[in-house]
Amino acid sequence: MSEREFIRQMQPCFGDEEKKLLNEYMDSGGFITEFKQTQTFEQMLSDYTGAEHCIVVNNGTISLSLAALASGLIAGDEVIVPNYTMIATANALKMFGIEPIFVDVEPDTLCLDIDAVRQAITGKTKAVMLMSANGRYPAVGIKAFETLALERDIILLEDAAQSLGSFYPDGRHIGLAGLAGSFSFSAPKIISTGQGGCVVTNDAVVADRVRKLKDFGRASGGNDYHESLGLNFKFTDLQACIGIAQMGKLAERVIRKKIIYQHFKDSLAAIDAVKFFNQNLEHTTPWFIDVLVEDREELMAHLKLNQIGSRVMYPPINKQPAYNLPGEHRVSNLIGANGLWLPSAAQLTDSSVDYICDVIKRFYD
Repeated sequence: MSEREFIRQMQPCFGDEEKKLLNEYMDSGGFITEFKQTQTFEQMLSDYTGAEHCIVVNNGTISLSLAALASGLIAGDEVIVPNYTMIATANALKMFGIEPIFVDVEPDTLCLDIDAVRQAITGKTKAVMLMSANGRYPAVGIKAFETLALERDIILLEDAAQSLGSFYPDGRHIGLAGLAGSFSFSAPKIISTGQGGCVVTNDAVVADRVRKLKDFGRASGGNDYHESLGLNFKFTDLQACIGIAQMGKLAERVIRKKIIYQHFKDSLAAIDAVKFFNQNLEHTTPWFIDVLVEDREELMAHLKLNQIGSRVMYPPINKQPAYNLPGEHRVSNLIGANGLWLPSAAQLTDSSVDYICDVIKRFYD
């Protein structure tokens, strides 16, 4: 076995900037719960994405739930969801009685297949949840989904958990084409607050509903007058301190993520057994290095033997025991069988990428 230090598939990156802000905050006598630091973090996210409203919450799953509920969805409504996605996309709806209807994804982007969406729309369909896989947008273009939503009088929502730093070709940040969008700040994301997420929207009514839903239904902060029902999904200023420092590093991470992705793609271009998806680096930022590979389990074992971590991509949701629903979704099934995430941390060095690619080449040779 190699003496080399193990290269993890993913690792968050925190440094002196986060420590400094946390120490200063703890010395300030703050209440720790969300307040001014949280407001600053929200404003930074609004400024970066161009969203008129940004509301941070305790995690990215809840931000999906609140986006749906604030958009007017209720128990019994159906929402079309990709069968390839992190299961939170579906669970965030199902846990509130909203029914996810699974359809397949495009083979080149892993975003929703619009033809499959059209076929799945029924009288109960109230929304489409478009997940931008690895920061990508659908090959048919976002306008096609916006037009479909208008034509069929359904809501377009965006699960942009993997897409901070990714834009549509028309200049809008991914997450802002729908009525509401959701981002995640969990440990593997391009910026992390450990756990955390946010809802972005340009609709003031939706934003107001989210703020109430996350804070017990309070009419406004600091009082106990409740105009509606709600629960406690609030953030903390401790997390916000970390988020503020992370936002200061986002621009350089966007650049670095694209460089790492292109390095992998160039180095493995001659290996027919490794196939990359369609990633437009001019507009989008890869969250992970995602590929289709032959002999996946054997390759993973070979990588591990050489001190390299990897991770199986999401299996088809309808075949997971939690749902166990009938249906064959070709692309989702393919990803479940052959999809692999290679090491993807922003701090990955060029020499580490070279080493990983050499190990992969040796395996297939």
